Amino acid sequence: MNAVTPIRTAAEQSLISAYAALRAAGAPAPAVEDLRAQGYSRFEASGLPHRRVEEWKYTDLRAMMREAKPLAGAPDASTLLAAKVAVGNIPRIGGSRLVMVDGFYSPELSDTGTMPDGVKVTSLANAIVGRPEIVARLAGSAAAQANAAFALNAAFLTDGLVIEIAPGTDVGHVLDLISITSAGEARLINARVLVLVGEGASAGIVETHVGPAGTDYQKNVALQVVVGNGATLEHGRRQIEGDQALHLATLDADVGAGAHFDTLTLTTGAAVSRSQLFTRFVGENSKATLRGVTMLRGRQHADTSLLMDHAVPHCESKELFKHILDNEAHGVFQGKIIVQPVAQKTDGRMMSQTIMLAEGPAMDNKPELEIFADDVACGHGCTCGELDPDLMFYLKARGIPHGEAEALLVEAFAREAIEDFGEGPLGVVEELREAMLATILDWMRARA
Repeated sequence: MNAVTPIRTAAEQSLISAYAALRAAGAPAPAVEDLRAQGYSRFEASGLPHRRVEEWKYTDLRAMMREAKPLAGAPDASTLLAAKVAVGNIPRIGGSRLVMVDGFYSPELSDTGTMPDGVKVTSLANAIVGRPEIVARLAGSAAAQANAAFALNAAFLTDGLVIEIAPGTDVGHVLDLISITSAGEARLINARVLVLVGEGASAGIVETHVGPAGTDYQKNVALQVVVGNGATLEHGRRQIEGDQALHLATLDADVGAGAHFDTLTLTTGAAVSRSQLFTRFVGENSKATLRGVTMLRGRQHADTSLLMDHAVPHCESKELFKHILDNEAHGVFQGKIIVQPVAQKTDGRMMSQTIMLAEGPAMDNKPELEIFADDVACGHGCTCGELDPDLMFYLKARGIPHGEAEALLVEAFAREAIEDFGEGPLGVVEELREAMLATILDWMRARA
């Protein structure tokens, strides 16, 4: 019998060595060691994903990740001091700030003084000790477990954050989560955040991912969300990483009965990025809205891939993603809605829209529907085009300069995905909405 030995790239060999070193250092709990081993075994079996893997057809990570950076360790005092200065330059959104530096929770840089009763924040490294229910949650959904980026995140599981919101708690303000990469030698940042929203609770969370320019660091982060029955979670995400970074992000969400989940992602940073969203309805009469705005220039590459799983009846989902591409940027949207046989009375809508600001960009769209029920209302679509020349003429004929006219039309295009975010049952993320619109205008001014 002939055995086939796969040829490992330099990056894969480095990741294998890094896992061996992490395993030798030991895990905080035997169950964590098992999670790491399961993630590593999935990675070892297939290696880094490439274009022959359908889900990664447009983002060949094996080719794009030429080398794997050394795994980041816990930040020292000087790193924390520099991070404190950097965090201070990020405008605050909401009333409580949580800070992670190089993937490790930093209580000394966080501000939890305004945290209401019923909200518990713990570092992942501490939360998993003696709490098997937390470790069980970290295993993730079947869709996430089959994903290469999530498997790698599990293999290097070290620290992160656990946010627990007790049943019936109304947080009343946004939890501002900053994930910052320190300056210096490029590292591989690995972090996991688990958010548990109890029955009937309501909360808003904003993630901001930042890092230094001119450094080709790598970040692989995962956010797991459990929205309990009758609960509401509004989640915002700003990906404004450094210009040479590689950024992989996974959102894995379970939405309970009568619950509401709304997530909005703004992507402007990183040389290569991929945002993955795995969302499942696990209770009836629930609603989920997934939306995003991606703005790329130069030779940036950004991939948005989502899976919306309607596993129960009487649920509604809406996905709307806007892309603005300039120069030679490359955008990707892969979206799939699955309606299981029991999921009658499903309402699912998905749309991807793109504006090309030059002749050089490229956009790949792949919307899909898999419907196994017969009493549903589902649809999907995608568009690509340039700014309307008639509207441009109309604005310029009234004395508006070309650059400002472009900015106005781009803002109007992106606003459709942003303007009603935070106006749901909770309505506490208006500051984030305004910050995102300001980022779009700044991006267009820099272009002009």
